[in-house]
Amino acid sequence: MFCGKSLVNNFYKYKRKVWQNVIPIAQRCKGTYHPPKILFFGTDNFSLPSLQALHKNCGDRLGVVTSFKSPANCVRTYAEKEKLPLQKWPIDPSVCPQFDLGVVVSFGHLIPGSIINGFPYGMINVHASLLPKWRGAAPIIYAIMKGDASTGVSIMKIEPHRFDIGDILAQREVAINPDVFMPDLHASLASLGAELLVDTINNLSVRLKEAKPQDSSRVSYAPKITSKITEIIWSELSAIEIYTRHRALYGYKNLTTNFLGKQVQLLELRLPEKRVPVQEPGAISYLRKSRSLIIGCAQQSQLEVLQLRVEGRKPMSAQDFNNGFLKQARSLSFTENKIASI
Repeated sequence: MFCGKSLVNNFYKYKRKVWQNVIPIAQRCKGTYHPPKILFFGTDNFSLPSLQALHKNCGDRLGVVTSFKSPANCVRTYAEKEKLPLQKWPIDPSVCPQFDLGVVVSFGHLIPGSIINGFPYGMINVHASLLPKWRGAAPIIYAIMKGDASTGVSIMKIEPHRFDIGDILAQREVAINPDVFMPDLHASLASLGAELLVDTINNLSVRLKEAKPQDSSRVSYAPKITSKITEIIWSELSAIEIYTRHRALYGYKNLTTNFLGKQVQLLELRLPEKRVPVQEPGAISYLRKSRSLIIGCAQQSQLEVLQLRVEGRKPMSAQDFNNGFLKQARSLSFTENKIASI
């Protein structure tokens, strides 16, 4: 009996001694990893979730570069509020060696080689597409506008002289809901990009080692949005194409058309549940029951307009447009427009 108790006591003494040795080792190991010291470059609300995620992950090992235009952008406002070291673009390349890594998210400036090469680990970028698809300034807009079934985010190396050409460190894909509007997809991808960025930084050495070049045979481009994209030619685009373009540009640019020599912005659109008799592209009918305009489009399709703005006027409903403009214009000739009321 005595021997049994001695064995038990000795076992627990041994166990305590082992844990006394192991715990300091575990604590030392836990303290050996530090996220790289990062200089963040960003300007807008796509950048902000990544900056917030890096701040949470890296703590005080983070500096910020942004535009100092007035009013302050959301990145600058956040950095000032959180008292993060903040620098005005362009920066002196001598700043870069003070950090391990440069991170760029929706920055909008081509970064020179002297800055890229100043960071020991170079620079990486969060891009809102599955590169090499939709290189350029407007990847989210083009993904919706072209009817893509999916898109995603890419973390890539930044190379001098050209945008969006660097090796891919990580990617994550998401489906595009057929009814999604650009701000919702934009917010989802911003959040997804922030999550993937932190994961990439926490596994940086592996991701850099395993980075893969982009497939040049699969490149497509998403250039800046111009008035050519926003202006609607009713005889060239179907109602679905126009509505898809409206969803893609929503919250950024309004589609436009011309009426009586004035530009008209189309603010609220939908595909109609009820069709009126076939009408020529650009012809307008007013539906009293739904208080909306039906406009003829290419391929004998039709689009419903609920709100619009005539140049020099405040936004108005389709009913106000009908009462104020269409009734006055019934005896006039229009370039592509013929007026009816049903």
